[in-house]
Amino acid sequence: MTTTPAMLDELLLQQQQYFAKHPIPSAAERRHSLDLLKSALLKHQDALIQAINQDYGNRSLTESKIGELLTCIEQIKYYQKHLSRWMRPSKRRIGILHQPASGYVSYEPYGVIGIITPWNYPLVLSMGPLICALAAGNVAMVKLSGASMHFGKVLKSALSEVFLPSQVAVVYGDDISEHFGKLPFDKLIFTGSSVVGRIVMQQAAANLTPVLLELGGKSPAIVHESMPMADAAERLAFGKLWNAGQTCVAPDHLYLPRGKLDEFIDCYQKQVAKMYPTLAKNPDYTSIIHARQYDKLRQLLTDAATKGATIIHINPANDSDEMLKDIRKIPPTIVHGVSDEMLIMQQEIFGPILPIIEYDDIDQVIHTINQGDRPLALYYFDYNKQRGDYIRQWTHSGHFGQNGVVTHVAQDDLPFGGVGASGMGKYHGPEGFYSFSHARSVMYTPKIFGLRLILPPFASKFVLTWIERLFLR
Repeated sequence: MTTTPAMLDELLLQQQQYFAKHPIPSAAERRHSLDLLKSALLKHQDALIQAINQDYGNRSLTESKIGELLTCIEQIKYYQKHLSRWMRPSKRRIGILHQPASGYVSYEPYGVIGIITPWNYPLVLSMGPLICALAAGNVAMVKLSGASMHFGKVLKSALSEVFLPSQVAVVYGDDISEHFGKLPFDKLIFTGSSVVGRIVMQQAAANLTPVLLELGGKSPAIVHESMPMADAAERLAFGKLWNAGQTCVAPDHLYLPRGKLDEFIDCYQKQVAKMYPTLAKNPDYTSIIHARQYDKLRQLLTDAATKGATIIHINPANDSDEMLKDIRKIPPTIVHGVSDEMLIMQQEIFGPILPIIEYDDIDQVIHTINQGDRPLALYYFDYNKQRGDYIRQWTHSGHFGQNGVVTHVAQDDLPFGGVGASGMGKYHGPEGFYSFSHARSVMYTPKIFGLRLILPPFASKFVLTWIERLFLR
């Protein structure tokens, strides 16, 4: 049964009441919650993965198991191992004027966390924030995309076996998106497009709800002229075609040294053929999630071709266009000869399409990147680390990766998040715990009250002269 706005209001009230009775769970209680989550995911792993496959029409089962389930299980283990240390109060220095007081920072739960999840990685992008929220001692409500209905039913059933709705609730439905963002959560995390992210932030502002935004954008990749094209092609094909490019940190477009185009295209075609010898009947090659996204990608290609770009479809088995269209599969595609006027260079692609821009001067590439929105990720291919450091120091992005793409998201100890138009706030790693914890300052003043020396009236206070001589200089 899908959720209604009235049901959301009731769930929020239940979660607020539960949190009021359990305001600061112990480390043992938090680890137990994570244990329950892990057991539910492992018990229902096949059903969860098949449900994602059903929502997509065809989603690589191996990609779901490695990229989603395994990542979640490893993240749970990581947080269970470290959360006791992160929970310890942090002692802070108190100024001499306020002695003998003492102070520290206590990392405490916010309360009720709202989690808005997109369709492209419904398991890892719902459970990742939930893991952080539970480790920090919160309760949470997870809203799934309307494109993840089959997955939503399975996840809701799985988690209801181990959690009360007042602890962890899963909701989905076409009529609750706007209402969910307007609920007075104690913190809200949204993962999705920049367009919707702005709407969510406006909705949350009415309640002064703090928001963690994980957005997308056009993440560029740069190849240095010294980089072996076969190595670059192998790594780019992996990141660009995983989940058929429907990944927020996938390389969006490629800057290639002038004169290397033909060599790179040849290497990329060979790598694609090796990975995906067939497309239509290949369960490893994922479909586009729905007709709307499929049509958008086709429109981007049509617009680019109309404006003069060269389109190269890589279809090793020559599967028919009609067969691929019926199952919403777009062949791995290279587009070169692109210009800024093309939609493909203006919109986030989110598909297996790689535009290539040839360059003469790498500093001009840096300038071009810096002129646009700050990307969620920036990738540079060059085995010279010094040149990589130069690129990193003169650019801004949520993540900088040298000679690798995408997999930084699965690293437990690295923070994940964007900057500027690609998002705000971080989770994963220690940053995930602290993002979902309120850093509460605590100051204890004992019986001895040192500030008595500077109470009014001030005219006769010799201590003010002493303060001026020691501190106001």
